[in-house]
Amino acid sequence: MVTTPEKIQHTHEHLPAQNRVAVLLMGYGEVESYEDFANYNEQALNLLTAKFAPVPTWIYPPLAKMLAMFDLHEWGHTHDNFISPHNAIFEKQRAGIEQQLQEKWGDKVQVFKAFNFCAPHLPHQVLAEIRNQGFDKLLIYPLLVVDSIFTSGIALEQVNKGLSQMAEGEEHWLKAQRYIPTFYNEPKYIKLLAKLVEEKISAELANAYLPSEIGIVLMNHGCPHKAKGFTSGITESQILYDLVREELINRYPLISVGWLNHDTPLIEWTQPNAEQAAKNLIQIGAKAIVYMPIGFATENHETLLDVHHIIHNVEKKHKNVNCIQMDCVNDHHEFMIMAAQWADSHIEELLSEEAAAINPSQAVAHHHHHH
Repeated sequence: MVTTPEKIQHTHEHLPAQNRVAVLLMGYGEVESYEDFANYNEQALNLLTAKFAPVPTWIYPPLAKMLAMFDLHEWGHTHDNFISPHNAIFEKQRAGIEQQLQEKWGDKVQVFKAFNFCAPHLPHQVLAEIRNQGFDKLLIYPLLVVDSIFTSGIALEQVNKGLSQMAEGEEHWLKAQRYIPTFYNEPKYIKLLAKLVEEKISAELANAYLPSEIGIVLMNHGCPHKAKGFTSGITESQILYDLVREELINRYPLISVGWLNHDTPLIEWTQPNAEQAAKNLIQIGAKAIVYMPIGFATENHETLLDVHHIIHNVEKKHKNVNCIQMDCVNDHHEFMIMAAQWADSHIEELLSEEAAAINPSQAVAHHHHHH
């Protein structure tokens, strides 16, 4: 008689583990201390540059150190020891999305964050934590607006690498996976961006300028034109820009895309860059310019420092032009709600899916037959 309750209790312990979903929210992450710069740059170069530049790998460490010197100058001297708020904002986004999801799913769902380049939140570290907590269902969710080899591509590359490092025994610890690519064409995101721009204009510019004198630079993440056939992000970024432009154009006719490019030699980037875009709009009569980042959901040194820099250059040449720098959607409440909704159907599928055993040794065994 004694054995029965024990058995029942045992199954109960396993129920929540079987039916829980770990949401892995992925972002870039940015270093907050100078010592980490060289290491950060080396990892970034390894993952990024390898995809489009013909650079031998031995160059990475010295190149990374050189870039760290530039960064040190750029962040340390030019910007009074700037510390990127990126990681703190990303944590707010993680918490906000988790809160929304738990209102619906309770503790069946937990949201973890992973950064491409920042320990202790590197993907392999976070995956180990997810496994240790007994999850066997994973929703990979890069919080990225546009899909490219430099965004979601890196995220997946790192997840796969982390998973192979952890493979053990006959059976894979993960039983089910889903993936949310991007939200460049999600109507709610598009409408939110347009609404934020309109609110900013009516609050700060509408009483002093005619609508046709207000230029809007919608800023996308710059993309190299050639990336060895990988998705470089241009197509989705272009669609994103067109959709936001469509929302605004009837009221504010002066709109241009502005690509935030990395100035790298030998690589052809998307045009116009954000500075050129502003100059173009000024040329056709803009007396005020609103800079709105649409291709980034989380503030980072590009949306802050680079845009700051661009505005400084534009204001130097055009003394009377009023420049306004806007924030990314960050942890805006409406964004938290929609970001959680985009995950709902995938969570539902994962929870209802029968756990299937995947045996990694099968792949290897199969492979050996060919020899």
